[in-house]
Amino acid sequence: MLEARGLNVAYGDAPALWDVSLSVGKGELVSVVGPNGAGKTTLVNAIARLLPIRGGSLWLDNTEVTRTHARDMCGRGVAIVPEGRKLFTGMSVEENLEMGCYRAGARRFRAETLERVYGLFPMLRERRMQAAGTLSGGQQLMVAFGRALLARPRLLLFDEPSLGLSPKIVEQVFEVIGAIHAEGVSVLLIEQNAASALALAERAYVMEGGRIVSAGKPAELLAQPHIREAYLGLEQG
Repeated sequence: MLEARGLNVAYGDAPALWDVSLSVGKGELVSVVGPNGAGKTTLVNAIARLLPIRGGSLWLDNTEVTRTHARDMCGRGVAIVPEGRKLFTGMSVEENLEMGCYRAGARRFRAETLERVYGLFPMLRERRMQAAGTLSGGQQLMVAFGRALLARPRLLLFDEPSLGLSPKIVEQVFEVIGAIHAEGVSVLLIEQNAASALALAERAYVMEGGRIVSAGKPAELLAQPHIREAYLGLEQG
């Protein structure tokens, strides 16, 4: 479904990604893990076409989308839950949710998808008229999840969804991601919480210093001493 081939991205003259290649198959959940500064957010923003790609190519459904505008990626069925939520804090919960279905193709299903979102997050129905900025961090993340779902994506990009949340909320977040994937949505999960991300993924990539340094099934990655020690704090037994 999605394939990045040798992506290079830079901020001015400073390279941020070098020769990054990855793929997400239809209906697959793939995680990208790595430390702060590894280039994970740069990668997801490049895939969403929020950053220019300096080299390499990006493909969606066997069509090259390297130079495609971000709004057209949404039209092709790609949505993003960005790092930091990025809500319109003065607008109500429901107004923020409806920002996700501005496309005609998604707008036709507004009522149906909104009910689906409220089914996943009953708290949002209760607070639908409340200003989004008055919610807790975990509740705001649920709004960001719901807004992305209102776009009716086929591929959903998550950028560090657990950042800054309590362990209990983090557990709930990953349960919801699993539920969304179970409905048939392809998922690319960018996450620093390696243990939770690997537990959920079918395949995973490890990033360091703007590069992919390892890839494979979670069990294969967890068998590597460097990954166990660096990302999970586990010593090889």
